[in-house]
Amino acid sequence: MLFHSSLRKELARSFGATLVVLATIVMTIMLIRTLGQASRGSVNPSEVMLVMGFTMLGHLPTLLTLSLFIAIVATLSRMYADSEMVIWFSGGRGLTAFLVPLLRFAWPVLLAIAVLSLVVWPWTQQQTLELRQRYQQRGDIERIAPGQFQESSGGKRVFFIDKDTPDDKSGSNVFISSMERGKESIVSARSGRIESVKGERFLMLNNGQRLENDPSGQAELKISEFEEYGTLVDKDVLAPRDAVPVRAQSTLTLLRERSAPQLGEFAWRLGILLAAFNFVVIALAVSSVNPRAGRSGNLLFALFAFMTYYNLLNVAQSWIGAARVSLAVLVPAFHGAVLALALLWLAMRHNNLTPGLLWRRRAGAERTA
Repeated sequence: MLFHSSLRKELARSFGATLVVLATIVMTIMLIRTLGQASRGSVNPSEVMLVMGFTMLGHLPTLLTLSLFIAIVATLSRMYADSEMVIWFSGGRGLTAFLVPLLRFAWPVLLAIAVLSLVVWPWTQQQTLELRQRYQQRGDIERIAPGQFQESSGGKRVFFIDKDTPDDKSGSNVFISSMERGKESIVSARSGRIESVKGERFLMLNNGQRLENDPSGQAELKISEFEEYGTLVDKDVLAPRDAVPVRAQSTLTLLRERSAPQLGEFAWRLGILLAAFNFVVIALAVSSVNPRAGRSGNLLFALFAFMTYYNLLNVAQSWIGAARVSLAVLVPAFHGAVLALALLWLAMRHNNLTPGLLWRRRAGAERTA
């Protein structure tokens, strides 16, 4: 039908433009944040784009939901402002008749949101976690760029190493400044290498000297020379990996183990999909606009409604994760209540009813009685 095809074409243009704008903004923010993490040593600088790509994939369900909501509100608001809705209404089309073409347009987006939130989201979190752990588990020599002072992973040492060897386990012209047990020590050596002993990494230095100083001034300055000197670099390097966070666990794992935090994470993933469906109905209900007024009010309300709904999703996740409310009770009650209110609002819009009109009718009926 011409009614359906014209509406879907305009929705597609508005949705694509909104998604591109939002994705550009989010990518810029993610790039700045990831570069900051790389400068602090949390992310490998050579993997910045990879980490940003995984992070962007994880945010796609939220971006798609917001883009779909804004596209519907903007399209229908423009039709109201240009008096196109009057033409559709005069042709015997009520407001509820828009639900069918809107859902036909939205179902591929809803399917993509379901896949992204239930499958892709935990995968991206797992990949990002592995990248961070792999970089953090590297030795201090491996993290240091040649000719640069670099703080160690524990924050207790400052290293300076010239790397002129083909492997990443050794270096020359080593300088280490550390603070241990209230004493400051400075060690310099011509060369050093990494050795693993019983799950711990040691930096073995050759041909150097060690200076030990007490900042409080209670002990004398000690200077010693050595041919070989070993200092502990990393503890428990070969220790097993810590427990995987719930955000990085697959949806099947969450449903199989069913602990409170895992159920809270599942409620959030499922809630993104349910919220996207509810936003289709909400957008149809709030898109009515006075042709003499601007459309900015509806868009601002749409953004406010999205932020409120999204924050309530996080609150629901925390309540379920803290075992304060059951998943089987909160999710249907919360999203079902939002859907019921949206349908009630849509029915009032469809029948041109307002709270003031209903109040006047009720007051008139009481006076008549």
